[in-house]
Amino acid sequence: MNRQALGNLRTLEEQKVTVFKFGVFQMTGDSILPRFGVVFSAIAFVFISFFTPTPASAQVTAFKQAVAEAAARDEDIAAFYRSTNYAPLWTGPSDQHRARRAQLMAAISTADDHGLSIARYDPQGLMGTLSAVQSPRDRGFAEVEMSRVFLQYARDIQTGMLIPNRVDSRIVRDVPYRDRTAYLTGLAEAKPAAFFRALPPRSLEYNALLKEKIAMQRLLDAGGWGPTVPAKSLEPGDSGTAVIALRNRLMAMDYLGRSNTQTYDKAITDAVHEFQVAHGLNADGVAGAATMAQINTTVAKRLQSVFVALERERWFNTERGKRHILVNIPDFTAKVVDDGKVTFQTRSVVGARTEDRPTPEFSDVMEHMVINPSWYVPRSIVTKEYLPALRRNPNAVRHIQITDRRGRVVNRGAANFSKYSARNFPYAMRQPPGPRNALGLVKFMFPNKHNIYLHDTPQKSLFSRDVRAFSHGCVRLNDPFDFAYTLLAAQEDDPKGYFQRVLKSGRETKVLLDQPVPVHIIYRTAVTNARGHTEYRADIYGRDARIWDALSKAGVVLGGVQG
Repeated sequence: MNRQALGNLRTLEEQKVTVFKFGVFQMTGDSILPRFGVVFSAIAFVFISFFTPTPASAQVTAFKQAVAEAAARDEDIAAFYRSTNYAPLWTGPSDQHRARRAQLMAAISTADDHGLSIARYDPQGLMGTLSAVQSPRDRGFAEVEMSRVFLQYARDIQTGMLIPNRVDSRIVRDVPYRDRTAYLTGLAEAKPAAFFRALPPRSLEYNALLKEKIAMQRLLDAGGWGPTVPAKSLEPGDSGTAVIALRNRLMAMDYLGRSNTQTYDKAITDAVHEFQVAHGLNADGVAGAATMAQINTTVAKRLQSVFVALERERWFNTERGKRHILVNIPDFTAKVVDDGKVTFQTRSVVGARTEDRPTPEFSDVMEHMVINPSWYVPRSIVTKEYLPALRRNPNAVRHIQITDRRGRVVNRGAANFSKYSARNFPYAMRQPPGPRNALGLVKFMFPNKHNIYLHDTPQKSLFSRDVRAFSHGCVRLNDPFDFAYTLLAAQEDDPKGYFQRVLKSGRETKVLLDQPVPVHIIYRTAVTNARGHTEYRADIYGRDARIWDALSKAGVVLGGVQG
């Protein structure tokens, strides 16, 4: 190539090169505005190797050898480059290559917009790698490094930074990981800007959480909601400094208009009532212990809930079903959702907070319901709770039948329970159908290895509690009949009449659902209501705290100041 031609090519490339200056990307036919005022003009590195006097064939060979060598450490990356004969995805001279580079740098430089860790992708370090390129071999190593960073970012923003069950063993959700090579082939075939835009979850919930994140970060930067309320509880008629602090806190949270009252009056009562509704508490207008704990929660803690909810939404980035059942553990609710809208909702009771009882998080498919169910007592309850009682008194728990391996009822008087341990106890236990049955009068089955299902309960008083964590892990429903009618409406002209006829028979009856319904048991302390506003719940199992700790250790930061 003669000097004039080389000069013309250099001039052309300098006009098209991606320039990062004072926080602005300038690209041919595109413009991206990241937040960082870092000069990234070193992106021009990718053209250096084209202008050296080394023969073109030698340059190509050196580049391909470097790509093969660097990619060998990651089988997915290696497979992709083998399939393309080691052609560049990022470091070529075309507009597409430049667009991919610019989109990647923009994405990783603003990853914290999605609650991810910028440090995890080290955009400054990547720019250093690119600017240090002096040869085709250097360019090959830089090529693979960009693919490595891209794959890390793509998986993180689509399906989460963390592996759920490594954070908490009871988060047993199957994360819908995509094939890693498909990210590379997909980017190679797509318009870069559109491809990167499509990576995050597209759900309304995710977008609502992103908006809440921005709002809460601004609030955090502004100092939060001010001082907390120095009282464990307050009620209408109270007065004094604690009531003034409550008044000010409610005004800062936008639950109370401007007020000078020093007494817990009707306006404060109404504001507390509204706050309770928004936080899933019993709405009585009294600032009891549970309500006061939520009122005194800081903006920083609420923002942590949003960050964790974003990560959880990435874990749950999958098709949920045109109709599905959504059980949110800390919200203590079970909902039927049709076409994205809640068509039925009831209160629930979930697993107790003791070591072996918390309800796990997972998804499965409801196949049938059982009307007038028997309760087949789980082995863990038999050996841990009932066997010790039977050792002391063979006539204990008389409402439960003891059966042998053939299903025959065991004569308690002839059995010597004292000789059995949890390991060798040979019997099963069953409670026949009836109004006192532990499962109530109907259970809803989505067979799973965790032995979790939804069911009725005779213990109706538990549904009036603020915190409803009392079961052995299964989910109890406050309105199980109405829940059944909702499900049966898809296949029965008179769902209530059908259900009641089967119920009145007194016989244990399995009713198949013509259309099985996906069931998703989730755990969200930051949730979006029907009006698009974010509401908050208590972290009853401490799972969100563990997730936030893991995110923080991975480099995620809230930003702002404590408040």
